[in-house]
Amino acid sequence: MALKAVLLETFNLSSQTLSSKALIPIVVKNTFCTQQIETFVRKPKMTTKRVQPPWKAPEGTDDVKLKFYNSLTRQKEVFVPQNGRRVLWYSCGPTVYDASHMGHARSYMSFDILRRVMQDYFNYDVFYCMNITDVDDKIIRRARQNFLWENYISEGHPWKKVMDDTLLAMKPFSIKLTKETDPDKKAMYERQKAKVDAAVNNLETVMNNQSKDEAAIQAARENLLESSKDIISDWLDQNHGSEVTDNSIFLSLPKRFEEDYHKDMESLNVLPADVLTRVTEYIPEVIDYVQKIIDNNFAYESNGSVYFKTNEFSDTDGHFYGKLVPEAVGDANALNEGEGELSVSESQLGQKKSQNDFALWKASKPGEPSWDSPWGKGRPGWHIECSVMASCILGESLDIHTGGFDLKFPHHDNELAQSEAYYQNDNWVRYFLHSGHLTIDGCKMSKSLKNFISIKEALTKHTSQQLRLLFLLHAWKDTLDYGENSMEVALKYEKNFKEFFLTVKDVLRLTPSTGVAAFEKWTDDEVQMNETYLAMRHDVHLALCDSINTRQTMEVMRDAISACNIYITKCKVDKRLPNRMLLKNMASYITDMLKIFGAIDTDTTIGFPQGGKAGTDLEETVMPYLQTFAQFRDDVRKVSREQKVVDILKICDQVRDDTLPNLGVRLEDHEDRPTAIKLVDRETLLKEREEKLRQQEQKQKEKERKKKEQEAAKAAKEAQARIPPSELFRKETSKYSQFDDKGIPTHDAEGKELAKSAIKKLNKMYEAQEKTYNKFLKSQEGGATGNSDQ
Repeated sequence: MALKAVLLETFNLSSQTLSSKALIPIVVKNTFCTQQIETFVRKPKMTTKRVQPPWKAPEGTDDVKLKFYNSLTRQKEVFVPQNGRRVLWYSCGPTVYDASHMGHARSYMSFDILRRVMQDYFNYDVFYCMNITDVDDKIIRRARQNFLWENYISEGHPWKKVMDDTLLAMKPFSIKLTKETDPDKKAMYERQKAKVDAAVNNLETVMNNQSKDEAAIQAARENLLESSKDIISDWLDQNHGSEVTDNSIFLSLPKRFEEDYHKDMESLNVLPADVLTRVTEYIPEVIDYVQKIIDNNFAYESNGSVYFKTNEFSDTDGHFYGKLVPEAVGDANALNEGEGELSVSESQLGQKKSQNDFALWKASKPGEPSWDSPWGKGRPGWHIECSVMASCILGESLDIHTGGFDLKFPHHDNELAQSEAYYQNDNWVRYFLHSGHLTIDGCKMSKSLKNFISIKEALTKHTSQQLRLLFLLHAWKDTLDYGENSMEVALKYEKNFKEFFLTVKDVLRLTPSTGVAAFEKWTDDEVQMNETYLAMRHDVHLALCDSINTRQTMEVMRDAISACNIYITKCKVDKRLPNRMLLKNMASYITDMLKIFGAIDTDTTIGFPQGGKAGTDLEETVMPYLQTFAQFRDDVRKVSREQKVVDILKICDQVRDDTLPNLGVRLEDHEDRPTAIKLVDRETLLKEREEKLRQQEQKQKEKERKKKEQEAAKAAKEAQARIPPSELFRKETSKYSQFDDKGIPTHDAEGKELAKSAIKKLNKMYEAQEKTYNKFLKSQEGGATGNSDQ
C-alpha cells in the first residue's frame, strides 16, 4: 500500500492508469526500480476483504431410535414418551400366596434389565410403579386351606382317623381327576393320586405287621399326612371354608409371602419399585372407580356384584374390547380363569348379562374377606385393582405397561377396557410389553401345576449374576428355557468375560500408565483393534435400539472380546506389550454395559467385583503383596534354572498349583514377561485344578495304553516271526482245505480251487514270512553264538 500511494502522489496518476503495464517505462524514468514496480503492478487487484469460503455440513446418517415390540400392534414401534423424557411405567406385580419362583424371576428380572437400560443408557426419567395383589380368589382359598390344615394337624388325630379322612377326601378328588380335560392338570392329579395311594398302602402294611412298631406307625402316619396334604386341605376347605371369618387370616398369608418376594428380588439384584401399591390399601379408591364406570354406563350391579358391559363398550365409538388378543374374546375357559376359582359357580355366572362381562366388584360369600360398598359387602375383582392403583399414581395414560405373557387375556384386555371406560379415552396404555414364558428343560412351568423351581432353590445352584446372564442371553419377549443346557451357555459367557477382565488387568499392571512410555506408535494391529472397539459400541447401540435386544448385545461384546484375545496373543508372539489404552477402553466399556444390565452391582472400574467386605476393594488391597511375591518367585525360578536346582523349581510349581488356588489366586508363568496374577474365586480354581489333574491322569492312562499296545504289537510281531512259512496257512482250516508241498493253499474250505490271483497273493505272503522267519533264525543263531563267546 505504501508503494501505491507514492506512485499516485508523485505522478498524479489515477488508480486505473496505475494498473496499466504501459506506465511502467514512465515510472522507471523517475528513479523507481523497474523490478519493484513490475512486482507491484502484477499483484492481483484487491477490491474486497478476503473471507472464509462456504462450509458444507456433513450429511451423516439417520439417527437410530429406540423401538419396542408393542403387544398392542404386535410389531416394533418407535418409543415416544408423552411428556419429554419422562416415562410413566406400571408393572403387574405378584399375587403373593406362595413362594416366588423362576417364572416371577423371568418377568421381574427381564423388566429390571429394560428399566436399567432405559434409565442408565438411554437416559430416560423413568417412574416405575408396581402393585402387590394381596387379595384375590387364590389367596383367599390358600389362606383358608392353610388355616384349616394347621388346625387339623394340631388336633393330633390317630392313624385310623387320618386314614379314614384321606379316603373320604379322595372321593371328590377322584371325580375331579376324571372330569379334568387339561392334560397338564390331569397329569398332576394322577401324580398326586399315585403318591397318596402309595402312602395309604404303606400305612396298611405297617398296621398289618404283627410287631406293631409304634415308631414305624408314626412314620407311616406322617408320610400319609405329607402326601395327602393338598387333597385333605381342599376337602377341609370344601366342607368348612365358609366357617373362616377372621379377616386377619386372609391378610397374614400375603404379608408373609410379600416379605419373601422382596428378599428374593433383592437377592436377584432387582431394583425396587419407585412406588409399590397393595390392593387392600386402595379399597375406597376401587369403589369410587367402579362407581364412575357405572355412571359412564359401562357397568351394572347384580346381586351385590358389579360387572363390566363388554358388548356396550365395544359397540361405542372410540372403544374396542380385546385390543391385545381380539381372537380370544369369547373364550369361556380363559374368562372363567380370569374371574377366579371362587367366582365361577353357575349362580354367579348367571348374574351376568353376557358371558364376556367380567366382575369389577364381587359380593363376598361366607368365608371370604369383605369391605362395605354401595352394593353391599364385597371385594375387588382381580382386573380392577391394576387400573385403580396405576391411575391413582400415574394418571389417565401410561407410557409403558408390563406383565407376563399369560396376562394378555383376559387380565390386561380387561384392564384396558375398564380404564378407558373410566377416562373415556382410547389410550390408557401406549406401549404394552409382555415377557415370554419360562420353561424348565422344555416343560411348561406353573405354580398351579406344582411344577416350579423357587428363586431360593435356583440360587442354591447358581449365583444371581449367572441367572442374570441367562436372562440377558434371551430376548425378553421370547420363551426362556431354564435348565442345564441353557445355564451351561450362561456359565461359558461368564467365564469368557471373567478371563478377559483378568487378562486386561494383568496387562494394565505391566504397562506404564503415564508419561512418554505410556504412549507408543500404533501398528496396523492397533488401528484394527480400535476399529473393532468403535464397531462394538455402534453395534451395541443398534441392538439396544432394537427393542433392547440384550441377546445381540451380549454376542457383539463376546465377539469383541475374541478379537481382543487374538490381538493379545499376537502381541505375545511379537514379543511386545499390547496397547494399554485400547484394552482399557474395551474392558471399561464392557464393564459399564454389564453394570447397566445389573450383572455388576459395584463401582468396580473393570470386571466383576473381587470379594472383600463392603466398601473394600480386595484386588487393590492384596495386589501389591502378590506382585512382590510373584517377582520374588520369578527371581528364585530364574536362579534355580541357571543352577539346575530342580527341587526348588518343584516347590515353586507346588505354590502355584496347590497353595495359591486355595487362596483364590491364579499365577500364569510366561517365559518372556513377568508372571500374570489373577484373582479368581476359590471354587473355580479348585475345579480348574481338579480338571487339570483329571487331564494329566487321562494323559498318563493314554500313554500307558499306547505303551501296552506297542508291547502287544511287538509281541505279536515276534510270535508271527517264529512261525515257519510252511505252517503259515495250515491252521486256517476254516478258509482252506488243500495245500501244496510248501503249505500254500490251493483250494478253499468248500474244496473249490483257488483263483490264480488268490494263489499269487498267498505266494507273496509266503515269501514275506519266509524272509521274516529266516531273519528270526539268524537272530537266534547270533544270540547263541554271543552266549557261547561269553
